[in-house]
Amino acid sequence: LYFISQMLYKRYGGNLLVQLLGRWQESQYGQMAPVGGLVYYISPPHNLYEVAANPMHAFFYIIFMLSACALFSKTWIEVSGSSANDVAKQLKDQQMFIQGHRDNLQSLKKELNRYIPTAAAFGGMCIGALTIVADFLVAIGSGTGILLAVTIIYSYFEQYD
Repeated sequence: LYFISQMLYKRYGGNLLVQLLGRWQESQYGQMAPVGGLVYYISPPHNLYEVAANPMHAFFYIIFMLSACALFSKTWIEVSGSSANDVAKQLKDQQMFIQGHRDNLQSLKKELNRYIPTAAAFGGMCIGALTIVADFLVAIGSGTGILLAVTIIYSYFEQYD
């Protein structure tokens, strides 16, 4: 979205729809930075002073990050084989069941559907909250970069175990 908005602004900067998508300004280092529009509101504030100076920007950024992370997490469980349907099949193959419920696949799937999507969304929101805090406290790199680095290092750690 950033790249497309920046390209459109350079080419059609006077267009109202392009300006609603994002307005850009060249910084002192020669890089383009969003200063308005949708792209501005989904970009992180650079420090706590900017959060205090423009709380609406921080509010929209927080809402965007938390909802995007929750949505991505819920989508990821469906793609990765961790959905309620997949877990129910795995438990059924291992002849495990939930005590107090019928011993069939539909009952197990229904019960797991109560917990797995909610847990995935909450976990995604927690990861999003960590990213937001890192962005607001001006950690070295961005919060998303730190999150990716930790995830990659942890996956290598798991491979060696």
